[in-house]
Amino acid sequence: MNILILGSGGREYVFSEKILESPNCENLFVAPGNAGTAKIAKNVNISPTDFKSIADFCLKNTIEMIVVGPEAPLVAGIRDFFATDSKLNQIQIIGPGKVGAQLEGSKEFAKSFMHRHNIPTAAYSTFTKSTLKEGLSYLKTLTPPYVLKADGLAGGKGVVICENLRTAEQSLTEMLQDEKFGAASEKVVIEEFLSGIELSVFVLTDGKNYKILPAAKDYKRIGEGDTGLNTGGMGAVSPVKFADARFMEKVEAKVIKPTIKGLQTDKIDYQGFIFIGLMNVAGEPYVIEYNVRMGDPETQVVLPRLKSDLLSIFKSMSTKSLKQEDFIISDQTAATIVLVAGGYPEKYEKGKIIKGLDDVVHAKIYHAGTADENNEVITAGGRVLAITGMGDTLDMALKNAYAGANKVCWEDLYYRKDIGQDLLALDSQ
Repeated sequence: MNILILGSGGREYVFSEKILESPNCENLFVAPGNAGTAKIAKNVNISPTDFKSIADFCLKNTIEMIVVGPEAPLVAGIRDFFATDSKLNQIQIIGPGKVGAQLEGSKEFAKSFMHRHNIPTAAYSTFTKSTLKEGLSYLKTLTPPYVLKADGLAGGKGVVICENLRTAEQSLTEMLQDEKFGAASEKVVIEEFLSGIELSVFVLTDGKNYKILPAAKDYKRIGEGDTGLNTGGMGAVSPVKFADARFMEKVEAKVIKPTIKGLQTDKIDYQGFIFIGLMNVAGEPYVIEYNVRMGDPETQVVLPRLKSDLLSIFKSMSTKSLKQEDFIISDQTAATIVLVAGGYPEKYEKGKIIKGLDDVVHAKIYHAGTADENNEVITAGGRVLAITGMGDTLDMALKNAYAGANKVCWEDLYYRKDIGQDLLALDSQ
């Protein structure tokens, strides 16, 4: 098969590696890709949201499958674009259509879906610029902390948690009146704060059947001890010990099955990943959010544990025969450390030469914000690399990941030194 992956991050690098393991993969392209994917596949200089150029490329190169990495092309309707063109509609798209993608594209849509199908989630209300006054009044009915979410896509940075009422009022005003997140915050969802431990659960569905991938925990804050600004993710681990068999049975019964049934009831033909952000509240699962693709950096710990042929699994979705596919998961633990540019998630510099990549031995390097320049690998984004270690225990996986991270260097390199330490502390209790 000839396959095209859309995206340029660590998630897309992992997809590339897993798909290349399949004997059914003939040619693999990544648009636009990074310095890592250039070495294992063929990079194509096309934006993931430039549907016409993608279509032209697919026809010219006999592409049979498109694996969509990031959310933006899905929310913009790439599946619908291909489905309505007789020259393109035989190309399989891994990812939902525009309506299904609203589970991530609109926080209000997602919350309404959850309430309609009795999926446990936090109480909420939605406000716009014209109802700012009512929003400020609503805040006073809640107890701190306060959770404010931009309704639309904001690159993983549209959620603000405020510790006091004054900060919450200021943040709501900035989001709605001052358009802090642009069009993404034309609507703002204010949620009840849930206290518990977060985790990510991933489901792959063909619209009829589903498979549950390994759960993971990611670390979103830039600073150690989960302090500072939210980022796209500073690290992740899988499996998550507190997500034991009993808890996951609750997740499947109370969240996954109602979600799949809800999509069918609402006549949303959903084929692709569902990334469910959960909160474990005293042993009960509550949905924080849906995403309609795999997470980054969670993909870097979830897919390395998958032993089955990912391409075969993807192919089965076109005939709704996912249920028949093998789905073998390694018992090993995976831990990933994200190496970022100094200053991220705010202002940072690009173009720094990366050294030490060949010195990483007992861990995997997943390129994200990298590029090639004069035969050197340079930084080209905020989150630059993910280093994933595997081991029989979390402690061993982390040691392997950090040993790899310590070999890599560039000017102003930064990474958190405490990934997974909270879970190790739970183990010792």
